[in-house]
Amino acid sequence: MAAITAAAVKSLRDRTGAGMMDCKKALIETGGSEEQAIDLLRQWGSAKAAKRAERQMTEGVVAIEQGESGLGMVAVSSETDFVARNQDFLDFASRLAATVAGSGLPDGEVLTGTMLLETEGFEALAGELASMRATIGENLEVQRAVRLASAEGGEIGSYLHFGGRIGVLVEVSGASGDASGLVRDLAMHVAATNPMGVSPEDIPQEDRDRERAVLVEQAKAEGKPEHIAEKMVEGRMRKYFEENTLLKQGFVKNPDTSIEDLVASHGSDVGVRRFVRFAIGG
Repeated sequence: MAAITAAAVKSLRDRTGAGMMDCKKALIETGGSEEQAIDLLRQWGSAKAAKRAERQMTEGVVAIEQGESGLGMVAVSSETDFVARNQDFLDFASRLAATVAGSGLPDGEVLTGTMLLETEGFEALAGELASMRATIGENLEVQRAVRLASAEGGEIGSYLHFGGRIGVLVEVSGASGDASGLVRDLAMHVAATNPMGVSPEDIPQEDRDRERAVLVEQAKAEGKPEHIAEKMVEGRMRKYFEENTLLKQGFVKNPDTSIEDLVASHGSDVGVRRFVRFAIGG
């Protein structure tokens, strides 16, 4: 077997960022083949990551990129804020979001990271993530990804908040002119308030029924007559929808104006079609 030179170890270390002893060990086990040693280091990195899988990943970044066919948004998590601010980590998230934006992924379908990285066209990025785990030495995961493609007459806006910990995509329909300011305001609002849906109809019936049941029991506990209790429940359900659905909420920049009225001020045909919100650690 050929001797493992210091130059060979340095070359492997420069290419992978792995520790010197790991590089030397990998070269010994692969008979001095640098390419095979890279693969082996990646395998070791995956094994180490598996041991770290139980650690909480409460840091990370949301990245948004524009493509020819729409916008891509991804949430990539890490264990520490130090890694979340690492430029290589941020560059990876941006490349991943750009690949999502330019892909043929189903419009509007939120994919888990596992599903995304197993999709054709994402193999290289999956390998890059494995290499980063080995190099950085902590668990890194793609949490979620989505691609939104705007329909005719629609416009999509985006917003990143809190240093990239929250990202939002919003699409409006029916706009006859430039709606970029509106969609940005809407995306900023969604980032701040985290509504459950666009309108009350978007809240699952199960959630509405659960909330109503709680309010009914509260009214009973207050000893109100049945006809009064029913009115109390209806009023509190309206408050619930005002707090949890986008169109019923007061605009964060001007709480006296509802989002519904804000959208209407841009034209009678303008409407909010959908939104997607990703948050790191949430």
